Amino acid sequence: MASANRLNSPFNYFPPPFMNDLFSSIQGYPEHIVEQVKSLVDSGRFCQWFDKRYSDRHQIKSERALFDYVQKIKNQYMKKSAPLSKAIYDPKIQLINNALGLHTYRSMVHGNKVKSRNEIRIASVFKDAPEALLRMLVVHELAHFKEKEHNKSFYSLCTYMEPDYHQLEFDARLFMIYLTLQEGEK
Repeated sequence: MASANRLNSPFNYFPPPFMNDLFSSIQGYPEHIVEQVKSLVDSGRFCQWFDKRYSDRHQIKSERALFDYVQKIKNQYMKKSAPLSKAIYDPKIQLINNALGLHTYRSMVHGNKVKSRNEIRIASVFKDAPEALLRMLVVHELAHFKEKEHNKSFYSLCTYMEPDYHQLEFDARLFMIYLTLQEGEK
């Protein structure tokens, strides 16, 4: 499958899996890439192809394990950034926000001090995802600690932490198609 490098993509938009258009998560990519995906789906080989590409699923199932995983990546690449307060799997995130991950930042006033909290929420569907896709989401949300907008600096930070970021972002979109197809088989 061709590489997908979309520097200014609106990463946070992922339609809910119950939408009629199976391919809406990859719209905006070059037509030849979309056609390759459609061809695999039409031939019934897409899930088999995806399982072969990502044969292993991660074992980061608990919120404590997710927090430790995020903290490890943060400490490796962003030691001086604001501390991480929480990292959780959120079952509502995809349906409410059309996103797969969210970064929230809150400032709280305690007397004459201002404390900030950085929280990362990952869609629960990623509890059973390939580790590389979970890492891409974590990297994306961590990048929001320094860059709030999806701009060139933001994507540069993402690719610094995960060199295959753009391909993994595309593959996360393919994972949503995979989940929809798997759900249809049940």
